[in-house]
Amino acid sequence: MCFRKRNGYRPPDHFNAKIYTGPVPADRESPMTRSETSPSRAQHPSPSQKPNTCCFCWCCCCSCSWSEDDKRGRRKTQETKLEPFPCETCPKPTMEEIKLWAQSFDKLMKNPAGRNKFREFLRTEYSEENMLFWLACEDLKKEINKSAIEEKTRLIYEDYISILSPKEVSLDSRVREVINRRLQDPTPHIFEDAQLQIYTLMHRDSYPRFLNSSVYRSLVQGGSRSSSES
Repeated sequence: MCFRKRNGYRPPDHFNAKIYTGPVPADRESPMTRSETSPSRAQHPSPSQKPNTCCFCWCCCCSCSWSEDDKRGRRKTQETKLEPFPCETCPKPTMEEIKLWAQSFDKLMKNPAGRNKFREFLRTEYSEENMLFWLACEDLKKEINKSAIEEKTRLIYEDYISILSPKEVSLDSRVREVINRRLQDPTPHIFEDAQLQIYTLMHRDSYPRFLNSSVYRSLVQGGSRSSSES
């Protein structure tokens, strides 16, 4: 016979209780268990853990690891490197010239007064950088000095191509890759593909709105009054 039974020993009730194998209620979890499953723990990696690589690099190197706050701060402090292009000096456009601008985008862009007015409209849409980039590329094409070409290329890149610039223009990855390959030995036509892409963007996107804008309508009305008075 068992010693415990023989001596009248009776085990406590909790020895006979069935073992509970279900989930532990949240309010009875141990502190260590809570800390391991806490969302705040899961969302904040340890200092020794490397942050995720950045997915915004157009060069696809994925080696940069600065945070969004760093990028925003650098965008705020980034200043335009190039001297801003002043509005071109030109005589007041005639009514005939103003009407020609509505016939084609090429006629508008070939006319200094037309470029000035179109640039004024782009400024109202916060997209003046497209015209500034196009003008900078036109200026670069006239350069023949090698050191000047390299310097202007660098400044144009920093102002309008770099993803850190607040004036970055919208270019696809193919054009950016072409520019990247040519940076080692730049020529006056290094941004030719990019310039064409921005020209096409302005033509398709901004030009139709310009013709319906108050900027252009006031020109037509002013030209009509001048013609009638004369």
